[in-house]
Amino acid sequence: MIISVPGETAQGETRVALIPPVAEQLTEEGHDVYVTSGAGEGADWSDDEYREAGCEVLEERSEVTEGSDVVLEVRGLAADEKSTTDRYREGQTVIGFLGPYGLDGELEDLADRNIDAFALELMPRISRAQSMDAVSSMDSVSGYRAATIAAESLPKMLPMEMTAAGTVQPADAFVLGAGVAGLKAIATAERLGASTVANDVRPEAKEEVESLGADFVSVGEETEGMSDEEGYATEQEKSFEQKQKEMLMGVVPEADIVITTAAIPGRPAPQPITSEMIEEMEDGSVVVDLAAESGGNCEPTVAGETVEHGGVEVRGPTNLPATIPQTASYLYSNNMKNFLDLLISDGDIDIDTEDEIVDSTLLTHDGEVRAPHRQEEGEGDEDGSDETEDAEKKEAGE
Repeated sequence: MIISVPGETAQGETRVALIPPVAEQLTEEGHDVYVTSGAGEGADWSDDEYREAGCEVLEERSEVTEGSDVVLEVRGLAADEKSTTDRYREGQTVIGFLGPYGLDGELEDLADRNIDAFALELMPRISRAQSMDAVSSMDSVSGYRAATIAAESLPKMLPMEMTAAGTVQPADAFVLGAGVAGLKAIATAERLGASTVANDVRPEAKEEVESLGADFVSVGEETEGMSDEEGYATEQEKSFEQKQKEMLMGVVPEADIVITTAAIPGRPAPQPITSEMIEEMEDGSVVVDLAAESGGNCEPTVAGETVEHGGVEVRGPTNLPATIPQTASYLYSNNMKNFLDLLISDGDIDIDTEDEIVDSTLLTHDGEVRAPHRQEEGEGDEDGSDETEDAEKKEAGE
């Protein structure tokens, strides 16, 4: 097959879908890999390194995608405001973060042109899919980066220090949400020496938090029903939200660092941390809201900006993996290669819709809209093509 890596067009995106060492594996398997000149520069991979890996480097993006069978992207369609379905040729297979919750008429267009589109955001949380789970890979990078950003911004050291000049007390960090990003933020804050506490609506998260050396603070009414089958948090009852806010009012003002990661795929992020809570924090404290792109977990958060609120720095990053592009691209490339290994049979794409991983991620196939994310929510008809308010929302995890 001809596999193309056209490079990214989203603003600020530095990652690349395929790095040369992984591309070389594909060329050694007999595939042709076309790469747009400069596609890897943001992650410090040169055109020459792609050529050495056996890839053909072309100047224009259109040249790369025009004759390819498979298009590999980091961000496409609704995950990239500059992207349109016109980028893709009839009959192609497209794989990447495609923003499935923000797609509407584009799905019909893809289906009409017999394009097979796979959205990696919909990868199921099953053991067999772990090596392909790009969302978890990027969340891990985001959690690490959130902790290091907070440490850099805080006007005090994180670890306890006993010196001749006196004892420096450790900084207090609070992490809201103990999914992949939250757990990595906890682990990083702990390694840097902070005294860390965390909360999650899922009671099973308590053991994971404590295994990293942090304390788990509980509302007291967490139940197994507060997460779906794949482990994602679900929307909560108003009574629980109120009790959670009461708990947070006692925790947030005591923290020097607050990192929030709570998100619900396809819906606005919950917003349990109020402006009042942040105003009670000490001047110079730092908040890093990883849910900023889908509305934020904190009332003062502004997506893509850093604002000052009551003497507290509130950061709303929207693409932290792009700030560590080498590692993020390495992980994403491996996820992509493992997914391709699942799809390729006898040198060609073989789509088995009976496979749970394929079925969960495949948006369009055989001229039909599948939209599995809508079917799961009961939002569409049998082919998932109904337009609904929730389906129009951007996913929280990218």
